[in-house]
Amino acid sequence: MEHLHLAAEEDDLYSGYNDYNPTFDSEELDNDAGFQQAVRTSHGRRPPMTAKFPGTAIGGRALGTSFGSRMPMASSMGRPMTGAVQDGAARPMTAVRAAGYSSAMTRGSTFDPLGQSKGPAPPLEGKSEDTPDEKVKILEKKVNDLIEESCLAHGLGDLQLSLDRAKEAGRKERALVRQREQSGNADHINLDLTYSVLFNLATQYANNDMYAEALNTYQVIVKNKMFSNAGRLKVNMANIHFKQKNYPKAIKLYRMALDQISNSHKEMRIKIMQNIGVVFIRMGQYSDAITSFEHIMSECPNIKTGFNLILCYYAIGDRERMKKAFQKLICVPLGIDEEDKYIPPNDDTHANLVIEAIKNDKLHQMERERKALAEKFIMTSAKLIAPAIEVTFAAGFDWCVDMVKSSQYVELANDLEINKAITYLRQRDFNQAVETLKTFEKKDSRVKSAAATNLSFLYFLEKDYDQADRYADLAMTADRYNPAALINKGNTVFVKKDYEKAAEFYKEALRNDSSCTEALYNLGLTYKRLGRLEESLDCFLKLHAILRNSAQVMWQLANLFEMLEDPHQAIEWLMQLITVTPTDPQVLAKLGELYDSEGDKSQAFQYYQESFRYFPSNIDVIEWLGAYYIDTQFCEKAIQYFERATLIQPTQVKWQLMVASCYRRSGNYQKALETYKDIHRKFPENVECLRFLVRLCTDMGMKEVQDYATKLKKVEKMKEIREQRVKSAREGSARGTRREGSASSEVDIKAVSHPEPKHSPLLAQGRDSGHSSHGTSAKGERLSAKMRALPGSNEPYEASSQRDIDASYVDPLGAPMERPKTAAKKRNEEDEFADEELGDDLLPE
Repeated sequence: MEHLHLAAEEDDLYSGYNDYNPTFDSEELDNDAGFQQAVRTSHGRRPPMTAKFPGTAIGGRALGTSFGSRMPMASSMGRPMTGAVQDGAARPMTAVRAAGYSSAMTRGSTFDPLGQSKGPAPPLEGKSEDTPDEKVKILEKKVNDLIEESCLAHGLGDLQLSLDRAKEAGRKERALVRQREQSGNADHINLDLTYSVLFNLATQYANNDMYAEALNTYQVIVKNKMFSNAGRLKVNMANIHFKQKNYPKAIKLYRMALDQISNSHKEMRIKIMQNIGVVFIRMGQYSDAITSFEHIMSECPNIKTGFNLILCYYAIGDRERMKKAFQKLICVPLGIDEEDKYIPPNDDTHANLVIEAIKNDKLHQMERERKALAEKFIMTSAKLIAPAIEVTFAAGFDWCVDMVKSSQYVELANDLEINKAITYLRQRDFNQAVETLKTFEKKDSRVKSAAATNLSFLYFLEKDYDQADRYADLAMTADRYNPAALINKGNTVFVKKDYEKAAEFYKEALRNDSSCTEALYNLGLTYKRLGRLEESLDCFLKLHAILRNSAQVMWQLANLFEMLEDPHQAIEWLMQLITVTPTDPQVLAKLGELYDSEGDKSQAFQYYQESFRYFPSNIDVIEWLGAYYIDTQFCEKAIQYFERATLIQPTQVKWQLMVASCYRRSGNYQKALETYKDIHRKFPENVECLRFLVRLCTDMGMKEVQDYATKLKKVEKMKEIREQRVKSAREGSARGTRREGSASSEVDIKAVSHPEPKHSPLLAQGRDSGHSSHGTSAKGERLSAKMRALPGSNEPYEASSQRDIDASYVDPLGAPMERPKTAAKKRNEEDEFADEELGDDLLPE
């Protein structure tokens, strides 16, 4: 224990770790003679391991332990480098390579036992791309990538990009062939890749309507004998000739392709023969087309071929074969499952989940589409051949109905019956149509609702509103969610002026079918009648978002903005409207009226002139144009307009007086005198005409002046007597009314409401007249003022009373009517009877 050294409290156990030892100074190793000597002696010339020169680090010095005299720790002293010179001799290397030492240590290297200074391992050495085989593989990959990009671009609809990629793939493929030839591997050309490049290029040419280039590319493939089954591409070439309407060439190529396809590919042969039959139909060779279609129906019948066969028989007028073809059509198997399998059982939860999953999957959607297409072809065929296979179309429909009832399309029989009623309507046989539809009152709810909707529509058109209301109720009872029935019910309420209730029915129809445009249109009209213009405007703006090119909707929007006193917006909508219907005279006249109210006479004249050009019988337009020319001192041009007004309204003396006035103002007094004489012969009691005759005869010194003066006095006297009689009659009536009022002072006074203005009867759908009562009266006052101010104020004609010569008139055609749309059961385009008529003010489409 005496040699045991205990650490004192003041000793630091970790002292010396931070002391700098010059032995490890790598920067001075070049100047260290001992280190350089160790390097030179240890490199390949190690001395043998002896006891004199032990290969350890403890020779010549005591152990650094606690026994004996205390020596500093090696870490504090600094351990000399391996191979250092001790006692004048070079120290040999020891087996410490695993610790990071090396006999081949280079000058300036650092202590790195873990090899961290070397960095990450170098990457694997890649194969050289300079070899011919590697170049060929790289080019093949680029060509395949370009073909794939071309196909993807076509799938996204970018036809130009797909063509560019196909062309680039063609260039790369030719470079690949040259590369193989240069490397001496011409025998190993990839024919599949060449075929893919050429076929994709030809397809993209055809998609971009570059038919000549596509045909040339297909020809390159077909002529190359190394491509197997290239003859099938003649079908594609035939399709291109069909698009170019080169039908004989198309048939030739179809037949060549048919000869090169074996009988084992039955489906392909059937499709080619179907194409041949379609081309024969385009050429009008129905007999040849029938031959192709009959062969297909005997080998592999399908719906499209059966329908085309019926069309060919109809074209040649063969009744019996039409019937046989129709029977074959309804017997074609569709290859779809029954709908009953999609009805889930109540007790099997797993089966319910499976059925719920497959109820609307892609396969079921395809089945529904196939069934809908078959029903469409059968319905169209029945409607086509029904009038042709029997003496009357009714007998033909009955035969088709009987055939359908005995087939797998039993539910189509009711639809055919409804189409029968629609055919009666087209023939204007309303009684038969009504009788046919009434037979559905005891059928199932769906058919009953459809029939009742059409009956309501028919009675509404005939203005039998009670019957229309009754059948609308019946249709709603059978199917409350039928929007057409709700619209018809709303219309029957609308004609009774119960607008609030009508709006409720239209809203309910919209809740059941948000895309029902008739309900939205009628709701806008209802709000307009109620004076809720902002809500009406919202309805028509929504409708415009759905029907972007609807002329009726644009007219309603323009009219609403005019009623809201925003003429600029009204003009904007009318300008959009004339882009849809540029020849509508009423729209052009309305634009002229709005510009006139804004003070822009030149624009107003332009649109009134256009309106007159398209419809030269509008009295309103004629009157404005005549007044415009008189205001601008071109009385000669105004004459033609007033003469036309005379032809339209020959019993109105004012137009003939205006013609005579224009002659007089333009200085043609002789013509004016002849016109006044002609007016006097037609209207001998007209005071204004006699006054002008007296004045003209006086100015021209004619003898007839005394005769006309005498007639004028007589007419004026008769006029005074007539006015006195009217005045006395009115006074007597007033006195009688006062006596009756005093005699019945004890009678209860009944409240008398102000009469409502009469509305025009409703049509199915209409455009509002665009003229409120205020607007019409204001317009009439403006025109009346113009007409009164035309001649000079010092002339007796202008001094006449407004009652005698008033420019206001009653339009013989009647004001345009505003009516909501009616709706009927929507089946398809043929049996659609949702009321879409516009009335007398229909904008041309």
